[in-house]
Amino acid sequence: MTFKSINPFSQEIIAEYEALTNSQLNKKLELAETAFKNWKNTSSQERADKMQKLANILRANKEKLGLIITSEMGKIISESIGEVEKSASNCDYYAEHAEQMLKDVYYDTPFKSMSVYDPMGAVFAVMPWNYPFWQVLRYAAPAIMAGNVTLLKHASNVIGCAKAIENAFLEAGFPEGVFQHIGIEIGQVESVIAADIVHGITLTGSEGAGSSVAALAGKHIKKTVMELGGSDAFIVLNDANLEKAAEVAAHSRMLNAGQACICAKRFIVTEKVADEFVSLFAKSMQSLQQGDPLKKGIHLGPLARLDLAETLASQLEKSLKQGAKLVVGGEYENCNFQPTLIDFVAVDSVAFQEETFGPLATVIRAKDENDAVAIANNHRYGLAAAIWTEDREKAYKIARNIEAGNVFVNSLVRSDSRVPFGGVKKSGYGRELGAVGIKEFVNMKSVVIE
Repeated sequence: MTFKSINPFSQEIIAEYEALTNSQLNKKLELAETAFKNWKNTSSQERADKMQKLANILRANKEKLGLIITSEMGKIISESIGEVEKSASNCDYYAEHAEQMLKDVYYDTPFKSMSVYDPMGAVFAVMPWNYPFWQVLRYAAPAIMAGNVTLLKHASNVIGCAKAIENAFLEAGFPEGVFQHIGIEIGQVESVIAADIVHGITLTGSEGAGSSVAALAGKHIKKTVMELGGSDAFIVLNDANLEKAAEVAAHSRMLNAGQACICAKRFIVTEKVADEFVSLFAKSMQSLQQGDPLKKGIHLGPLARLDLAETLASQLEKSLKQGAKLVVGGEYENCNFQPTLIDFVAVDSVAFQEETFGPLATVIRAKDENDAVAIANNHRYGLAAAIWTEDREKAYKIARNIEAGNVFVNSLVRSDSRVPFGGVKKSGYGRELGAVGIKEFVNMKSVVIE
């Protein structure tokens, strides 16, 4: 099988890559096993030194690496460079804090008792194309700092990014086999999951992909962390700062051309302020320029693939037929999709029920605060949400009632190395980042000494 890297803006083929044969894959698994035997015994300081060097390499090459991201999946160049910088900061964070996070924990018992954190082996990662560096370093930095090794199956349209990350690890001095990109077909996934060296699987992607991989992991009794789809609620209440909310709403929905699980997608606005908010939201949307992601003044590039644009167009068409009203945008050519806003979206419509992965914003009008919360929770996804109100005490109470893994008040939903991140319901389970994230793929071993 051949994987093709295609520039989504120009539709030019950048490169083609052959999938690994089964024999080649087995050698990769053997290399991971050999590497783990040595890497698990390295000191925290040695791991930290190499992770810090990796961070420095990423920063020093951020323009070159950013260009690879933009060329392969289409986000504007400033966002691509920012993604590399954020990935480097994550390496900094775990280089500095991993040792403290994994210190032995002692218990108050009549005998000496403690928990120690041991590495497990290889972590197999199935990663998406929308944040091809950040998603990888988000799991890989803590997993490797904990003493594990990792095998990456990246999305087939960003193999150039996968190779660049692997080369950066090697340049930083990590032993061969600690981080490996494996370009494999879907049919080879189970053989990796079944391999004795693999003790954990992490996947960021669609609900369908997560369900399939989790089933295989369950069959072979392997630990999993799943970060899946999202249809995040952006709740605007009567006392919100509407100008600020509308500005952030446009940025949140159009970031990465709307191709993010934590992009706000369902804008739930109380009726009293809905007209004003929609007017401000439309104005913000109309100020955005879609086009060549390498040019200055462009706010969003193309969608990553033609089929994604066609799917989004279909979702828009169906939603309009179901009663939604087009406010802004609605046109697309190839992968280039205009920033689009629709109003009066019903809870049983396609735009509400399905994840819209692109620059399509949907406004749902709620009767009041309680209705807004009910609408927000009336969904199979529960990744993140935002609440806009000037009453911080009320915001806290509402946040406790929102069914999501992350809730932000009066700000853009975002991930941060210091804060655990993940979802509930069909958005997945487990957590990445923070001290919690590094402990997802370790053996918390109880040691008791009489």
